[in-house]
Amino acid sequence: MSAAEVLQAARKRGVMIATAESCTGGMISAALTDIAGSSDVFDRGFVTYSNAAKRDLLGIRQCTLDAYGAVSELIAQEMAEGALARSAARIAVAVTGIAGPGGSEHKPEGRVCFGLARSGELTRTETVDFGPLGRANVRAATVEHALKLLLDALA
Repeated sequence: MSAAEVLQAARKRGVMIATAESCTGGMISAALTDIAGSSDVFDRGFVTYSNAAKRDLLGIRQCTLDAYGAVSELIAQEMAEGALARSAARIAVAVTGIAGPGGSEHKPEGRVCFGLARSGELTRTETVDFGPLGRANVRAATVEHALKLLLDALA
């Protein structure tokens, strides 16, 4: 699975893509835009590392942050839906997690929450515990998983 496959699938379906990224800091967008010609199906990426950025750029509700924290499926859902609403895209993937080092008993290092929003459909969310692989490896695994989610949704 590769970013090129995701772009090809989006072209085949005539769908624009958006991303909303926290723990990956734009790495999913970079993977997609590293490929020449991606602008025909990649609309935009939101790098919302801080909670303020999540609120300002994606419309994340403060009450959701207060109740569940930034690393939660509800925040991933709101991020994906916010990216969809604030772009020309018809599909958006969002990621928020703890790349490390650190974490807690309830939110360990390597936990990443994903959101996938598609126009006219319910938003899907899931949590993956990659484990304490180290910051770079958690981020790389997150990018790979996000691209797989996109590809599966576009298949």
